[in-house]
Amino acid sequence: MALPRAQLFEFNDSAWAPPALRESIVEALSRALTWGRMLRGLAGPFSDFLDRAGADSVLDLCSGAGGPAAILARELARQGARAPRFLLTDLHPHPDAWARLASAHPGVVEYEASSVDATRIPADLGAGRVRVIINALHHFSPDLAGAILRGACERSPGVFVAEGFERNPLLFAAFAVPGLLGLYANPALAPRRKLAKAWLTWATPTALVASVWDGLVSTLRVYTEDELRVMVAPLGDAFTWTYGTYPIGALGRGYYFYGVRAAGARAGAADGGRAPAG
Repeated sequence: MALPRAQLFEFNDSAWAPPALRESIVEALSRALTWGRMLRGLAGPFSDFLDRAGADSVLDLCSGAGGPAAILARELARQGARAPRFLLTDLHPHPDAWARLASAHPGVVEYEASSVDATRIPADLGAGRVRVIINALHHFSPDLAGAILRGACERSPGVFVAEGFERNPLLFAAFAVPGLLGLYANPALAPRRKLAKAWLTWATPTALVASVWDGLVSTLRVYTEDELRVMVAPLGDAFTWTYGTYPIGALGRGYYFYGVRAAGARAGAADGGRAPAG
C-alpha cells in the first residue's frame, strides 16, 4: 500500500525562496539526471510511446530548465533511435536556458519563449504533437494535476508522464551520489548568479538542506497509478493508458504513464476543469 500523498511545500516552487536557491536546485537536478544517466531506462518506454502514437513531434509541458527533454534526445540517439523534435514550454519560460539547449541540439530542441498554460494549450502549438510532462506533475494539487493531464489530451495523439520515483522516500537514495556531485559542482558551472550559489552551496548548508527536503517531499507528492487513472477517467475510452516503471541505477525506480488516442477517437476538447499551470 502506498503512503498517503502529502502536499507539502518545496523550495523549488516557492516564490518566497531566493532565485539563486531555486535555480541551484533545478540546475543540480538536471546535472544529476545527466551525470547519473538516470533517464536511460526511460528511453525505451518513451520510444515505444512515440511509435504507438505515430508521432515525431513533442510538446514538452512544464519544461523547467529543459534538462529531461535534452537528456531523452541524447539517450534515444545513443540507442540508435531517431529523436523527435521537442518544443519546450512553461507557464514561466526559461528562454536563456532553452536557447543554450536549442543551440546544442539543432533541429531537435526548440522552444516557445512566451508563457504557455498547460491547461489551455494554444491550438497552433499543440496541433499534431504528443505531449510530455516529466518530473513535474507532482508539483500540482490533485485538481490542478488532473486539469493539466486532461488538458494535455486535447487535440493530441498521445500524452506521456514520468516521474523519477514512486511514492516511497527510500527511492530518493538513488539520487544521492549524482545529486551531491551535481549540487556541489553547480556554482562553478552555473550560467549566472555564481557568487550567490557559491555562498548557498559551499559556505552554508542551505542548498544541501533545501535540495534534500525537496527530494524527499517530491517522493511524497508523486501520484500513484490509481490516482492517475482517476484523473483521466472523464476521458472515457478515447485513450488507451499504460503504466510501468523504469530502473534508476541499482536502487531507484521511476514510473511512466502514457495514453495513446484510440483508433477512431475524435481529437476534440478534453473534459475537465481549467486553471493556469506551468
